[in-house]
Amino acid sequence: MLKAMMPSRQPKDTADGLVTVSLKTLVDLAKSAAALSQKHPSIRAKQSGGYVSPFKGRGMEFDETRLYQAGDDIRSMDWRVTARTGKPHTKLFREERERPVFISVDDRPYMHFATRGVFKSVQAAKLAALLAWSAQQHGDRIGGQLFSEHSCREFKPQHGKAAVLLFLQALSQPEQAAKIHVPFDQVLARLVKHARPGSAVHIISDFRGFDPQAETHLAKLSRHCDVELIFLSDPLENQLPNKGLYPLTDGQRELLLNTGDQNRVDRYQKRFVHRLNGLERFSKKHGVSFRQCRTIDDPLQTLR
Repeated sequence: MLKAMMPSRQPKDTADGLVTVSLKTLVDLAKSAAALSQKHPSIRAKQSGGYVSPFKGRGMEFDETRLYQAGDDIRSMDWRVTARTGKPHTKLFREERERPVFISVDDRPYMHFATRGVFKSVQAAKLAALLAWSAQQHGDRIGGQLFSEHSCREFKPQHGKAAVLLFLQALSQPEQAAKIHVPFDQVLARLVKHARPGSAVHIISDFRGFDPQAETHLAKLSRHCDVELIFLSDPLENQLPNKGLYPLTDGQRELLLNTGDQNRVDRYQKRFVHRLNGLERFSKKHGVSFRQCRTIDDPLQTLR
């Protein structure tokens, strides 16, 4: 099996923006996030807030007046139209509804890698920050999940900038956890438990370990939440370079990547394509949004 050695984190004074990301960088993305729109094709939870639901009901914003129908709430009678026409009419409203926004971010070892652009972990943090600021600016509650190989933390959705800053602080300075392995399917199982029905859930990851158990949990989540998968990758994962020896390092050790063995190269690239195609098939089957972002892409343009 051909594996790329994963670069480790470097000191912040030399690596911020490439292999690490500072809190200031994530905070500064608030202005860029204003360019993002929050469009939600379906709303499954009845709440009050800043979105206009397509569902008719008693709410905050007047929609139209129609002839009274059996079962209509008498408190919604439009007495002026009723008096003018001589026929009973009812007011209809569209409810303004908020939704919790839950952002799950992968911080496992393979996310700390890139051959071009920035580390996948840096790209993930920037994407999460843009989504969090955009949600906050639209009046939503922001919560999240930050998981690594040995830990998984959830943040309860809350209103305001303080909730965003708490989440961004965790993204910029992940906690060191005990050496307890947390499989990807367990991460998704926790997400099912913590993301309430009606939430908008964004999962930012390279989706290594997306096995049948993980798929089952994600399918369950998609039945009650609007889920978006953001698949992160480095160009090397999709296309290995021409035949040759290429040095890789984790900051302490080096190895040479030999791309002269065509059979090994083919197997390596087939694994990536298999993972990508599996995610695309799953998304189409379960009505889940799916988008890709490479380490060389602009995260804002990815979300737009």
